[in-house]
Amino acid sequence: MKGGEYKAEATSTDQRLKTRGRKPGKKPKRPPSAFFVFLEDFRKEFNLANPNNKSVTTVGKAAGARWKSMTEEDKSSQAPP
Repeated sequence: MKGGEYKAEATSTDQRLKTRGRKPGKKPKRPPSAFFVFLEDFRKEFNLANPNNKSVTTVGKAAGARWKSMTEEDKSSQAPP
């Protein structure tokens, strides 16, 4: 330990430096992109239309195809507030 600190003193300092509920070094999450907002709604619609589908890749491919076919105005309306 630096400066002659005892191990017990160092751990109490570490406890004071911790942030509330976050692990040290973790960055806060960014808001979801417009595509992920769209994808959340699309999954609900797709699962209602295709209840027997259990494949994640099928949902992803269908969502990507629809996203590519959308206009820029439609995509911007999906953006989070």
